[in-house]
Amino acid sequence: MQAGDKVPDITLPDQHGNPFSFTELIGKTSVVVFFYPKNFTPGCTREACDFRDHYSRFKELGAEVIGISSDSEKSHSKFISKFDLPYTFLSDGKAKARKAFGVKSNLFGLLPGRETFIFDENGRLLHKFNNMNEGKHVQEALEVLRKK
Repeated sequence: MQAGDKVPDITLPDQHGNPFSFTELIGKTSVVVFFYPKNFTPGCTREACDFRDHYSRFKELGAEVIGISSDSEKSHSKFISKFDLPYTFLSDGKAKARKAFGVKSNLFGLLPGRETFIFDENGRLLHKFNNMNEGKHVQEALEVLRKK
């Protein structure tokens, strides 16, 4: 995906098993979508909690946050409950979203990639950020939203 591209028209199950479509948010809110490797791992937990700790700032900037991994809906539900995560998580067990967004694997293909995408309220890509350092994603996304 490149700046200006439209958010992919795909549907994935959320943490409750309900279908979620990105296109439902078009015209309503900006969206920060972060892909991460796995629930309950140290780096992924830090990243998810960092988004949690800054969630009110994202809301103030008119953005919704969505986390995506290959974990099951049940795993997402436990992850949310354990760490009090206030935003939506989507299950991408068949890598449908990873393919649609063009998220590449890291560490010689051994780990699913860690990449963040920021879309405006019209569903157009403003910025994407690929870095295995989980600590940089929240600040980068907030910076992009502040400038828009």
